[in-house]
Amino acid sequence: MTARRRLLPLLGLTVFALSVPLAIAGAADPLAEVRQATRQYHDAAAAEPAGYGLFYECTDNEGLGAAMGQHFADVSRVVDPTIDALDPEVLVYEPMRNGDYRLVAVEWVVFQADWDALHDNPPQLFGKTFTAVPEGNRYGLPPFYELHGWIWKGNPRGVFDDWNPTVSCLGNGDEA
Repeated sequence: MTARRRLLPLLGLTVFALSVPLAIAGAADPLAEVRQATRQYHDAAAAEPAGYGLFYECTDNEGLGAAMGQHFADVSRVVDPTIDALDPEVLVYEPMRNGDYRLVAVEWVVFQADWDALHDNPPQLFGKTFTAVPEGNRYGLPPFYELHGWIWKGNPRGVFDDWNPTVSCLGNGDEA
C-alpha cells in the first residue's frame, strides 16, 4: 500500500474528528437565552419589583419523592394569553434552610380558555407541548396550560418534567 493510500483514510478520520467538536460548539442551547433573561431573579427580592409574588405554598409530591418548589407568579403575565419564552409567568424557587430561596426553574402558564379562544392546539415551547391542568387543581385555578423548565437546577426526570426529585420543600409543602 502506498503512503498516499494509507493517508487518505487517516485524513478522512481527521476531518471527521475535527468537525464533530465544531458541530457541537455550533449547536445553540435554546434555554441559554431563558437563563440569560431570568438571571437577575436569582435573588428572590429582585422578583417582587418585577411583578412576581409568592403564590400558593411550596408544591411537593411526597408520593413521587419530588417537588416543584415555591412559585412566584406574575398575575399580569398569567392573564396575558400569549407565551413568551424569555418572559415566563412563574419563577420557581427551592426554599433553603436559612430562609432564603434558590431559583431552580421557570414555568410558562396560560389559562386554557384564553389560549383556546385564539388557537386550535395547546401551546408549545422548545418542541414540548404544555400540560393541560384541569379544573379542581390544587391551586384552585380555572383550567390552564403549563410547562416547567428546570434551567437553574438539573432534573433527573427531564428538563421539562413537572417534578424534580432533587428539590425539597423542607417538610413545609402542600399535602398532595
